[in-house]
Amino acid sequence: MPNLLLPNLLPLPARDQGTLRSGGDLVAAGLADARDREALARVAERYAVAVTPTLADAIDRADPTDPIARQFVPHPAELEVRPEELADPIGDDAHSPVPGIVHRYPDRALLKIVGVCAVYCRFCFRREMVGPGAAAALSPEALERAFAYLAAHPEIWEVILTGGDPFMLSPRRMGEVMARLAAIPHVKIVRFHTRVPIAAPERVSDALVAALKAPGLTSYVAVHVNHARELTPDARSALARMADAGIPLLAQSVLLRGVNDDADTLAALFRSLVECRVKPYYLHHPDLAPGTAHFRLDIARGQELMRALRGRLSGIALPTYVLDIPGGAGKVPLTPGHLAPAGTRLAVSDNCGGVHLYPPEG
Repeated sequence: MPNLLLPNLLPLPARDQGTLRSGGDLVAAGLADARDREALARVAERYAVAVTPTLADAIDRADPTDPIARQFVPHPAELEVRPEELADPIGDDAHSPVPGIVHRYPDRALLKIVGVCAVYCRFCFRREMVGPGAAAALSPEALERAFAYLAAHPEIWEVILTGGDPFMLSPRRMGEVMARLAAIPHVKIVRFHTRVPIAAPERVSDALVAALKAPGLTSYVAVHVNHARELTPDARSALARMADAGIPLLAQSVLLRGVNDDADTLAALFRSLVECRVKPYYLHHPDLAPGTAHFRLDIARGQELMRALRGRLSGIALPTYVLDIPGGAGKVPLTPGHLAPAGTRLAVSDNCGGVHLYPPEG
């Protein structure tokens, strides 16, 4: 068996070497106010900062409320931590039997293969666990223990590679990881959760795409994207390389105040994804991560938006609106209610606010 001497990440392309990694970099690039330099330095001391050239180019510097900047450029509001916010908001640690593994649901487990990302989202629920201060990847010994755990649990049908971002692995290392997973008979599905096709699309090379597949395994890629403007021509090409290789693509998005919290913006995102052969999968209510209160909105508002979208979008463009219950109890759908008792019948509300009586069952 190959000895996975991680970390061995994909060498930095020339364009990636221009990633902005400090408040000073962001001020110099015109993406942050020089008056915030000191506060941004304090943010960067606690949470990782990285804005790739692709995303920096997508930001409208003339718009102080630009939705791309809001997602990736640090803000002094991140220093404000509320009592309800949690370092581990979805309870990874409570379900981690060995380092690198999170086994919350019976038939699937997370393999947190690396601790770094191409870009650091300001609302990330793992912001206390990823970045330059974290281990770049599992040690060889920890990785062996993780594979041993997966092999010893025949109920695990799906392995979800996350981190950090698994697309930070080199194609060779990715191929070795896939070979190890393919050698576990009960593992049939491998899902990758990644920001790289959006943030650093040049990394999605033909070699990396080929490494995502292995005999006996079916691979899925779940891409994190929150706004249609993130789907740049280069990002669309990266998605097309995977789709053309026969890899099914899903999208995960987060409902964020000031980024996508209106029906028109969400509709444009979800339609654009479907045009790219990406199925919108989950729309997450934002997690209770430290310093992220300025991104959160009421669940009732999210349900209102989903009701509006259901009346205007094709079913293939509609994700499930979900909440990851704090503490590790898992995801639940936050579906708007359409039924209410009405005497011996049911009152069914349509997407336009109309109410229709439905006969009783039986």
